[in-house]
Amino acid sequence: MPSAAVGPALSQGVGYGVVLGVGAAFAVFMITLTYILKRFNNEVQTSEMFTTAGRSVKSGLVAAAVVSSWTWAATLLQSTGVCYRYGVSGPFWYASGATVQIILFATLAITLKKRAPNAHTFLEAIRARYGAPAHFTFIFFGLVTNVLVSLMLIAGGAATINALTGMHGVAAIFLMPIPVVAYTFIGGIKATFITDYIHGAVVLIIIITFALTAYSTSEHLGSPGAVYDLLVEAATRHPVEGNKDGSYLTMRSTGGITFFVINIVGNFGTVFLDASYSQKAIAAHPVHALPGYIIGGLAWFAIPWLTATTLGLSALALESNPIFPTYPDRMTDADVSAGLALPYAAVALLGKGGAGATLIMVYLAVTSSFNAELIAVSSIATYDVYRAYINPSATGKKLVWMSHMAMVAYAVIICLISVGLWYNGISMGYLYLLMGVLISAAVIPATLTLMWKGQNKWAATLSPILGFICAIIAWLVTASKTCGTLDVACTGSNDPMLAGNVTALLSPLVFVPIFTLIFGLDKYDWQSMLAIRQSDDHDIIKNAGLSPEAVRELERAQEADWVAERKKLTRALKIASVTTVLLAISFLVLWPMPLYGSGYIFSKKFFTGWVIVGVIWIFCTFIAIVIYPLRESRVTLTKVTRTMLGMKSKDTPVVEGEPALSGTATPTTKEGVMKGEEKMDDEKV
Repeated sequence: MPSAAVGPALSQGVGYGVVLGVGAAFAVFMITLTYILKRFNNEVQTSEMFTTAGRSVKSGLVAAAVVSSWTWAATLLQSTGVCYRYGVSGPFWYASGATVQIILFATLAITLKKRAPNAHTFLEAIRARYGAPAHFTFIFFGLVTNVLVSLMLIAGGAATINALTGMHGVAAIFLMPIPVVAYTFIGGIKATFITDYIHGAVVLIIIITFALTAYSTSEHLGSPGAVYDLLVEAATRHPVEGNKDGSYLTMRSTGGITFFVINIVGNFGTVFLDASYSQKAIAAHPVHALPGYIIGGLAWFAIPWLTATTLGLSALALESNPIFPTYPDRMTDADVSAGLALPYAAVALLGKGGAGATLIMVYLAVTSSFNAELIAVSSIATYDVYRAYINPSATGKKLVWMSHMAMVAYAVIICLISVGLWYNGISMGYLYLLMGVLISAAVIPATLTLMWKGQNKWAATLSPILGFICAIIAWLVTASKTCGTLDVACTGSNDPMLAGNVTALLSPLVFVPIFTLIFGLDKYDWQSMLAIRQSDDHDIIKNAGLSPEAVRELERAQEADWVAERKKLTRALKIASVTTVLLAISFLVLWPMPLYGSGYIFSKKFFTGWVIVGVIWIFCTFIAIVIYPLRESRVTLTKVTRTMLGMKSKDTPVVEGEPALSGTATPTTKEGVMKGEEKMDDEKV
């Protein structure tokens, strides 16, 4: 719960208006759009469409969805907080430490589409390979990941709304999810892609506005040079412990590099284990998965980097100015951990306008990510629990019903837990540092499931569990030795979190070889993953109201050339393996480490160039995830518009590259050829 020392910049009415009004507007818009797509583009909300969007989303929309889903409230609030604590190093460590996972995940995404082309979740591939024991292990870690992400979203959003408007945090906690559940309930994963696109566009416009204000038009700042001078003064008043010469203008930061390691470890868990990211890969057309994730990763980097470089440094530069909300005091650690550096800096820059823009930006960041978590959890409940163990022959109608019920139940559970966290003072910042301790032990076994045929089922099942236990022990023992107590402040400090995070990620490197020596190498042939089948949605298609010819055309559109598709995926995997590693090395080593190792303190000219690069990058991001998807989808947009105006028959079928209805099983006409190619491809693995 944030400090109540600073009064809200906006009224409670504004808070309720944004949470209910903007949320309701999006809900109505998405429900209407779902109806339009059904009526004029022949889209039927089958269980396959609900979960996978027809497996045909293009790269621009995939990139936009990745960027928006990865732009949590924590992306904006936590990155600004680490900038406030450590200076210019904080935004870069946050952005680079969370970009490489998205880029590296492109390789895993291509592999998943190649190994299990009809899977609905990554966990289905786990079950197909190892059976129930490993499946239950990864269901646990997957759900813990979803719960942690959802709690960070709701906790960060509630704290910001409370600080800006005075709206009670508990009211925000319960009201924010309602419209999200409504439009996701109706539109499924397609709704998440479309709302992600809209949310991302609005958030980018607001970030660009803040950046241009701080570095160009503000009467209190107005240029990178003015900000630089104020940061030099701030370092003389309160130098940063662990930074080179106490400066805010250096990458040599002990606290910053510690956060960097924690950030990398935790975000590997949230990307590689969060079902929402694998679902975006599943929903992508095979040709578009790789460029979608690489464009998304590169585009996303600018969001936390420039947001924090703008608002975090503005907070440091302006906190000695009477316009800053906490003046004459500095922000407390509790307020920084709650993510309040961003809204306070926004208020100082733009007054009530800044507060309103922050409110909308954070609200959209929360809702755009939370709808992805809803789909992820509902898919796990539907395909990995209900269809896997309760009703294997469930019809499409039953699966959609189960998805709906799971979403509603999950939203209620998250709200109840969030209330407990609110009253016990556990903030978004604490959860962000903790997530790697709790989930990252499953990252390496999960990756090896798709990338190495030698991992046996006991290594996959037990390594994450043992790694989790070791991480908890390392975290709490380090906290006890460091502080002598196990309260929230101590367990949330850098050293205990670092010990727990690193132990979680790296412990499977010990356990997997041990279980391999004990139980031997597996000789998996990947065929059980290939055998995963799509859902039977004929009951829904029958009642959809389409003409018989439209239904026949839609079903024929599914008979893709599977051999040609696999060749594309094999080529994409080779490209991804090289490209993603090179980009990861660039972000983690080639760019930051010379600056860190040399202890260079930015000159005014260097700092100006640093800011200019960030501004240019954010405009490139806008082009990549706002303008490019419109161009890429121009055929569908034109077709739907013409059909609505009565210029084209509404029974025109959906074709490849647009959402298509699902069949009952993978086409088998060329299955023998495909299996032969699969074995030849995987002899190299």
